[in-house]
Amino acid sequence: MAAAASSSSLLGVYSNPNQTLSHHQPRISHLRFSHKSLPFVSGRVQLKAMAATPKVVMDDTTTTPSSSSVTTVDVNLGDRSYPIYIGSGLLHQPHLLQRHVHGKRVLVVTNTKVAPLYLDTVINALTLGNPNVSVETVILPDGEQFKNMETLMKVYDKAIESRLDRRCTFVALGGGVIGDMCGYAAASFLRGVNFIQIPTTVMAQVDSSVGDTLNTLPERELASGFAEVIKYGLIRDAEFFEWQERNMDALMARDPDALAYAIKRSCENKAEVVSLDEKESGLRATLNLGHTFGHAIETGCGYGEWLHGEAVAAGTVMAVDMSYRLGWIDNSVVERATKILKQAKLPTGPPENVTVEMFKSVMAVDKKVADGLLRLILLKGPLGSCVFTGEYDRKALDETLHAFCKS
Repeated sequence: MAAAASSSSLLGVYSNPNQTLSHHQPRISHLRFSHKSLPFVSGRVQLKAMAATPKVVMDDTTTTPSSSSVTTVDVNLGDRSYPIYIGSGLLHQPHLLQRHVHGKRVLVVTNTKVAPLYLDTVINALTLGNPNVSVETVILPDGEQFKNMETLMKVYDKAIESRLDRRCTFVALGGGVIGDMCGYAAASFLRGVNFIQIPTTVMAQVDSSVGDTLNTLPERELASGFAEVIKYGLIRDAEFFEWQERNMDALMARDPDALAYAIKRSCENKAEVVSLDEKESGLRATLNLGHTFGHAIETGCGYGEWLHGEAVAAGTVMAVDMSYRLGWIDNSVVERATKILKQAKLPTGPPENVTVEMFKSVMAVDKKVADGLLRLILLKGPLGSCVFTGEYDRKALDETLHAFCKS
């Protein structure tokens, strides 16, 4: 995509449910944007848009939607439902952001990498023609290694120092780490306040509940986000996977229409899963394809060496390999999954320094372990089908680990 072309981003809006704190509780609306636009989330809003479980019918002649249009995807959770908006130029329409700001006080949480690029634009969108709103900011260090309590306390400290009350709004401006930190802070500060998320990475747009303009995103970061896009095709949407096979070159070239469609369909897939399994009883876990192997890679390398999406990509190949060894998929799925990840310039195996023993030690304490049994997301059946299970031959897992790692 040319430097001046549009790319897509996302908005999410959370509301304070006035319940005992959980960072999953706030209601969310999401908005994805394009060139010079960013997504956001705020509270106590109910927005009506398209059906909660939208379907896209695609064939070889399918064209991607124009990036100039605004598409809405609803996540159907009853009275906790929320929409996702996908479009371009949304931050140049301040009323779209301002309508989700309740109260007169806003705290924007961002990091040292994103702030110089977008902070002034977001502040302008929050305050233009709206002099009653005052904006405070807290700029955190950038990196996965700063996803900790010490960094979280900087958000609380700024909120307390600024004497924010329950009518305030927290705005997350950044990638997944900023979204997670700010989202947790918003859900726990004064038992929950309004929250707007403006994602600045592909990963944050398609994987977190809540993107920046993609023109300034480094190629490695862009590719990292595509690991999550590819995941949706593998686990539940074969037609979307086939579309990716035809359009990966356009995605890597940052074609605005291709990016808009990929983000839209990823959001639709996640919306469908979350609508069916809000409490994460099983189906929602399938969104973590490749993550168990990927987390072991991140831990073995040390956070920051590999991007999250890179680790997930390698982990996905390992999960696909194990699925094949179990006899649950045919070799064509293995070949197609590996090929598209390579096309996206993503790794298809762990680094040499991560050993079998490293994998086993990290996987033993994975959050998906239940009663001492490691449950995995594996492909089973035709492309677009998967299971979340602990019922598998341990020999297949051992064979996969030895095939990809040193002993």
